[in-house]
Amino acid sequence: MNDSLQQHTIKAASKIALDNRSKALRRLVVQALDGGGRGHIGSSMSLIEILRILYDDVLTYRAHEPNWDGRDRFILSKGHGCLAQYVLLADKGFFDVAELEKFCRAGSFLGGHPEAAKVPGVEASTGALGHGLPIAVGMALAARIKGVKNRVFVVTGDGEMDEGSNWEAMMSAVKHKLDNLVLAIDYNKIQSYGPTSEVLDLEPLMDKLTAFGFSTLQINGHDKIAIRSAFNNLPKAPGKPTAVLCHTIKGKGISFAEGDPTWHHKSRVAPNVIAAMYEELSHA
Repeated sequence: MNDSLQQHTIKAASKIALDNRSKALRRLVVQALDGGGRGHIGSSMSLIEILRILYDDVLTYRAHEPNWDGRDRFILSKGHGCLAQYVLLADKGFFDVAELEKFCRAGSFLGGHPEAAKVPGVEASTGALGHGLPIAVGMALAARIKGVKNRVFVVTGDGEMDEGSNWEAMMSAVKHKLDNLVLAIDYNKIQSYGPTSEVLDLEPLMDKLTAFGFSTLQINGHDKIAIRSAFNNLPKAPGKPTAVLCHTIKGKGISFAEGDPTWHHKSRVAPNVIAAMYEELSHA
């Protein structure tokens, strides 16, 4: 891996200014956090641009017909970041935006981890980390066997890549030449309670992904143009699954949460803190 390129990409991620749509989506995340009184706020904010581009420009789906056979499949393997996915699903009309305010409350179908049997547009129940990519490999292989053109996209967290099941799934994906599979890694460099470099260092991650046989690239995970370019014109290499290492900032958009592991998850967020979050995202 080119270390200078990686450091440049990391620094560039921190400098990306959010446009009006990215701020509006983040305000919806805060709205859900406020309604439910808890949530993985840092883990969700790093995902917004990745999921925004997927749902806006890349994925084929029908919001009014979530189980349409011709849809692309998307799995959020880092299920604790579900606030980001809920916001995009609501934005696209899979369910009413007002449901976000009921997040994690009794009777709501929007729980702290996404459930496929309850939430329209959710393909797999995730949150037990390391499961999403193996499921995605199965979906991609099933599409190959059926002779259909559905693509399968899966987003994992960087801490989640500690799970051995991901590496087993990658070996299987390469063996079966699943070029209809795209793995995106939300590489915000923080897992749960601390930096990935200290908890269990992943580097050299790009080299590892390449060595396993994936067609690989790394991008600024908040740069809409770079994300769109990475996810368009797939597969990147015929006969190979694609891995996109997305350099992101945990808590992106909330200055006092950015890069702070204590914002991995929050509960009982004080009203003045909610107000401060809205204020930072108010100029849209």
